[in-house]
Amino acid sequence: MNEKRVPVITIDGPSGSGKGTICQLLAAKLGFHYLDSGALYRLLALAAKRHGVSLDNMESLAVLAAHMDISFKTRDNGNTPKVMLEGEDVSALIRSEGVGTNASVVAAYPEVRDALLQRQRAFAVSPGLVADGRDMGTVVFPDAIAKVFLTASSEERAQRRYKQLIDKGESVSLAALVERVQKRDERDMTRKVSPMIPATNAVVLDSSALTIEEVLQKVVDVVAASGIQPPQ
Repeated sequence: MNEKRVPVITIDGPSGSGKGTICQLLAAKLGFHYLDSGALYRLLALAAKRHGVSLDNMESLAVLAAHMDISFKTRDNGNTPKVMLEGEDVSALIRSEGVGTNASVVAAYPEVRDALLQRQRAFAVSPGLVADGRDMGTVVFPDAIAKVFLTASSEERAQRRYKQLIDKGESVSLAALVERVQKRDERDMTRKVSPMIPATNAVVLDSSALTIEEVLQKVVDVVAASGIQPPQ
């Protein structure tokens, strides 16, 4: 596996825990590459809709997962890479609530996860990788040098998403978001293949009452304990 040749840091956890933000900040701090594994499942959900593939057609979804035309392009300002599907920037489209829900559905299929496994591992290249997901430390990179499981209460995560949507001018019910978060958590934690659980050697961090800066420092401390120090 690639993770044996280059250092890999995994940060798993549920949607809204802040792992995406922390992973990006950590990758920038270390000068490592960044993998948003959730984007792959969101891309598949979007591609399935565009190509008329039913979400209950596991075989067709697996074929689409293995062959869909995707890429991540660095932005000029160095921020989050653009997510490309068949040459189109779909960075904003894949972050919709509908795509997120469908991504959780397709991610439960073993055939889909198998199809995407090697695509995810291919991101582990020098000088290192920070991988964001739900099974990065348990399945995709089991030999990662440092593992964190970042979580927060469902109410807190729904509140964060509520604020994001309101800031975008979207009308949304906070109560409905809490219910959606809880249902997605249950689906992700109870699926038969690669359930969302902390790796046995992961450090579990609850971000509910912490600022982004406080969470980042705790993660940096975990990484430093593994022998990886940010450049001075």
